[in-house]
Amino acid sequence: MTSEEAPGPRDIAVVAFAQTVHRRSTAESSEVEMLMPVLHEVLAQTGLRTADIGFTCSGSSDYLAGRAFSFTLALDGVGAWPPISESHVEMDGAWALHEAWTKLLTGDADTALVYSYGKCSPGSVRDVLTRQLDPYYVAPLWPDAIALAALQAQALMDAGHTDERALAAVADRSRADATANPHAQLRGRVPHGDHVVRPLRTGDCPPVGDGAAAVILAAGDRARRLCARPAWIRGIDHRIEAHALGVRDLTDSPSTRLAAERAGAFERPVDTAELHAPFSSQEVVLRRALRLDDGVRVNPSGGALAANPVMAAGLIRIGEAAARIHRGASDRALAHATSGPCLQQNLVAVLEGDPR
Repeated sequence: MTSEEAPGPRDIAVVAFAQTVHRRSTAESSEVEMLMPVLHEVLAQTGLRTADIGFTCSGSSDYLAGRAFSFTLALDGVGAWPPISESHVEMDGAWALHEAWTKLLTGDADTALVYSYGKCSPGSVRDVLTRQLDPYYVAPLWPDAIALAALQAQALMDAGHTDERALAAVADRSRADATANPHAQLRGRVPHGDHVVRPLRTGDCPPVGDGAAAVILAAGDRARRLCARPAWIRGIDHRIEAHALGVRDLTDSPSTRLAAERAGAFERPVDTAELHAPFSSQEVVLRRALRLDDGVRVNPSGGALAANPVMAAGLIRIGEAAARIHRGASDRALAHATSGPCLQQNLVAVLEGDPR
C-alpha cells in the first residue's frame, strides 16, 4: 500500500460527559462514593455497560489522598469484573484522556471511559502542591500555589498586560457565568475581597473543593450511534515548560501556544474556549498565547474560578466544551488543561461538531 492509499487516523469523539456537583467538602463520602454516581451517569447517557468499554483510564494524585496507589481503590467504582483493560496517570484527567485517545487511534479499542477525581478538603492543598516544585532550590522555601500565582500576576502587571481592575473583571465574569452551571461550587457575583497574596485578591483565586468527572470516547460510526452530535477531537497535544521558574517568562506560555499549534487551533477560529485558569491572571496569559479575541466565548461554565477540583478541573474543561457541542451551543471549541506551578504543563484539544 502506498502512502497515498494509507488510511488516515481514526475519527474519535467525546460522546458523553458527567461531573459531580462540586462542594467545599465531601467528608461524609470516600473517593469511590463520590465517583460512582458520575460513572453511572456517564454510562447511562450512552446506554453502555462497563463490560462494553474497551479501555479505561483515570487521573488522580496520591498526594491528595495521602496514601500510595489510592487510584486502585477507585476502581471499585468502575468494577473490575469482567476483567478490564485499565491504565492510570498521576495527572489531571485531561492527560488520561490523551492516553485513551492514543489507545483508540491504534484500533485496540472502540470505546474508552476516562475519569478523574480530587478531594482537596482533607488537607491544605496549597501546601500539597509544593511537592511539584524543584526539590533542591524551590520546594524547601515552601512557596505555595497562590504565592507563585501572585508572582506571575505581578510580572504581568509590571509588563503592562493587566491590572487589578482587569483581573477583577475576569473573576466577576466567570462567577456570573457560573450562575447557569448547576455543578459549580461558586455561583453568582461575589465581592472581589481582600488581598490573599498581593496583587491577588480572594476573587482572583480558585475555591478549594472536592469533585469528580468522567467522559466516554468512541471512534467512528460507533460514536455516531452513541451520541446525536459527537464532539470530534480534531487535534490534541501537550507540552511542558522548564521546571525552573527563574528561566521562564511568566508573562507568556510558549508551551500552550505550541500545543495549540500542533492541535490545529490556529487553522480556523473557535467560537468557545474552556480554559483551565485557576487564577484570573492566568486567563490573561492563556488568552494571549492562544490568540483569543473578544469574539470567543471564554469559560461559559465559569471555569476553574467557579470550581477547581484538583486533578479533575482540566478534564472538566474538555467535558464542558464537548457538552456545548453536543447540545448545539458550539461548533468548534478549544479546551485547555494545565498542571504544575505558573502554567508549567499545558494540554490543548480542539473539538468540532458535525455541520448543522
